[in-house]
Amino acid sequence: MRSTQDARPFALDQLRERLRLVLRGKHEVIDHVICCLLARAHVLLEDMPGLGKTTLAKALAAAIGGSFSRLQCTPDLLPGDVTGFSVFNQKTREFEFRQGPVFADVLLVDEINRATPRTQSALLEAMAEGQVTVDNQRHDLSPTFFVIATQNPIEHAGTYPLPEAQLDRFGMRVRVGYPDVEHELAMLAAAAGGETPRTAELPPALFSTGDLADLQRRVVSVACEERVRRYLVQLGGASRSHPRVTLGISPRGLLIWQRLAQAHALLAGRLFVTPDDVQEVAPATLRVRLGVAADDVDDVMNDLLRSVGVVA
Repeated sequence: MRSTQDARPFALDQLRERLRLVLRGKHEVIDHVICCLLARAHVLLEDMPGLGKTTLAKALAAAIGGSFSRLQCTPDLLPGDVTGFSVFNQKTREFEFRQGPVFADVLLVDEINRATPRTQSALLEAMAEGQVTVDNQRHDLSPTFFVIATQNPIEHAGTYPLPEAQLDRFGMRVRVGYPDVEHELAMLAAAAGGETPRTAELPPALFSTGDLADLQRRVVSVACEERVRRYLVQLGGASRSHPRVTLGISPRGLLIWQRLAQAHALLAGRLFVTPDDVQEVAPATLRVRLGVAADDVDDVMNDLLRSVGVVA
């Protein structure tokens, strides 16, 4: 039974349980994705193919009652394939805008690092500004526009590294990982009975995109005391002076980190942020915005959290 002091909306419990049925045994991954959704921060899933990333994105879109689009990135993908383009209507003798896949509530961008820098810049405007510009005309995206992007950390042939400006628009870089033995056995048992992600019917939406917007506004109202803000600022300063870090956390990165901590607190059933919230979201948040060698990221993050004490 829910405690009377639990501030977590019941809809979030339902969303969490729904997604746990889709991606078995990955509770932390699901919580990170929900935190990014609530904080209006996009998420980058970095892992091997076949781990359920597409299924998770579709289930999330269905759960929030929103539209879903998938964009498969390739080197020949053009900006117009992302944003949409204008076509001439012979009947009206006017140009009409045909919307691209970014006009969705949840957009899955598969293998984002296979798109060229020119195409990535079109995604950058959509992610950063919630709009696209085509033929000097601005087109607003959904108020709850959310990007789940994926990239393969192993295969680098034919890829274009994401620029730092675009990486900084992601809230988290999350590693999915392989399921454990029991959950993999349960998956095979379900498939043997004829149930697969492709054939399974998605249940009805849990709430509307309007309800999601209300939850996102509620995150902003989660209290973050000065001592927690000062703790965040000190962590940011430590990242900029660390000898193994070539690019520290930007002020925008600190803003995103604070918002993710607020979302984590709400998901935990609290209306105030604690240093524990900051630390819980730190690994996935820092992984996407610290300028450090890939093999050193985890060590550097641990150094930062150990070197900065919680402000009393």
